[in-house]
Amino acid sequence: MTEQHWAELLAAIRGEAKTPLPIGFIIDCPWLPNWYGVSILEYFQSDEVWFQANKKAIETFPECIFLPGFWSEFGMCTEPSAFGSKCQFPENEFPFAEKIILSEDDVDNNLKPDVTTDGLLPFMLNRLVRNRGRIEAMGHQIKFSVSRGPLNIASFLMGTTEFLMMLATDPEKTHRFLRVITDFLIDWHARQRDAIDSIDGMLVLDDIVGFVGEDDFKEFAFPYLKELFDVPVAVKLFHNDADCRQSVKYYPDAGINLYNPGIQMSVNELHRVTDNCMTILGSIPPRDVLASGTPDEVRAAVKKMLADTTNHPRLLPSCAGGMPPGVTTENLRAFIEAVG
Repeated sequence: MTEQHWAELLAAIRGEAKTPLPIGFIIDCPWLPNWYGVSILEYFQSDEVWFQANKKAIETFPECIFLPGFWSEFGMCTEPSAFGSKCQFPENEFPFAEKIILSEDDVDNNLKPDVTTDGLLPFMLNRLVRNRGRIEAMGHQIKFSVSRGPLNIASFLMGTTEFLMMLATDPEKTHRFLRVITDFLIDWHARQRDAIDSIDGMLVLDDIVGFVGEDDFKEFAFPYLKELFDVPVAVKLFHNDADCRQSVKYYPDAGINLYNPGIQMSVNELHRVTDNCMTILGSIPPRDVLASGTPDEVRAAVKKMLADTTNHPRLLPSCAGGMPPGVTTENLRAFIEAVG
């Protein structure tokens, strides 16, 4: 991320008006490898392919703030691998982490990983450290620590249905489980900040937050998110593109100041329920419009979003959720033209 883009991001979080509006997208393995012309596995395997793919995106769309910027990742496998999950890496499909907790009795055997040595964590972080000089030589900086959230990781380790069943039937065991995961995540974000001193933001992704009702969110998600986000960084970005209607009003109190939602609520609705104190990174439909639509349909959707949105200073135009597979260069250019 360039200094200019970082300044624009901070201004949007403060709610400062800017014309044209800065544009932001979360980009990672669902979109970037195939757009660049390589398989997902090749993108994960090679530092050079990873670097060049991100470099090409930045140079092709210099108007866009790509978040988190040079994301070093192994899909959903990164954090579960540290707990011992068996990870599958097909040639050109998304990687998958197999569950390791086969019954609720196994929960209390789930030990906190060592973030300096376990699973894929050292490979993820060392890729950034090794390439930091090249990134900074381009005029960019590494600004974000990144992780999935506590409920998301719990669902991979245990299975989504099984985890939600335990949440409903054994709250004490659920809290013990989430305590271990959250302590691990606090260590993991601190490890990333310690290794790369330019980091001044964090990105947490947790769609399972959208699978629980308001009372369960308040008990099982809010306190752990609040603890995780309780760090002295300037940007606290949360991604949940599942239904947020039961939880989003609590996000600012958890410390979140930038939110990437799904399509269930309009930008105006999100601003209203959060008292206009959280900036929205969104929010045209990602698959049905940005990926599958024509350039004209993308332009129309962006212009409608801007026309319908009252509080432009707290909007970073984007799609709902991260960049989906199949988005073409032409459709991204149409998006940029519509904002500009």
